[in-house]
Amino acid sequence: QVQLVESGGGLVQAGGSLRLSCAASGRTLSNYNLGWFRQAPGEEREVVAAINRSGGSTYYTESVKGRFTISRDNAKNTVYLQMNSLKPEDTAVYYCAADWTTGLRVETTAWKYDYWGQGTQVTVSS
Repeated sequence: QVQLVESGGGLVQAGGSLRLSCAASGRTLSNYNLGWFRQAPGEEREVVAAINRSGGSTYYTESVKGRFTISRDNAKNTVYLQMNSLKPEDTAVYYCAADWTTGLRVETTAWKYDYWGQGTQVTVSS
């Protein structure tokens, strides 16, 4: 099993930046797809970004392309989400997730992920 803990959320002005981190314990992440998801009040959880187990393929939802970057450091057993040019509509609880796989395809479907963090609040003021 994998335990995931997010950190780095907070309150930031529009146009600012935040860097979210998700540290894993229990198992190494080398055989896991990793993803960042978010859920705003009154809305369903959506994928923000995902990265495959090798780090060679990534996915971004259209609204964050060019602003957010997902990366992973397997030596530190950590996945990151760098968020630049933040907008008020980015306000949400952000979750990291891990998906066991033997393949190289990026996974973007929430229900297919095996393990989830507790979430970290990101609030962008206008």
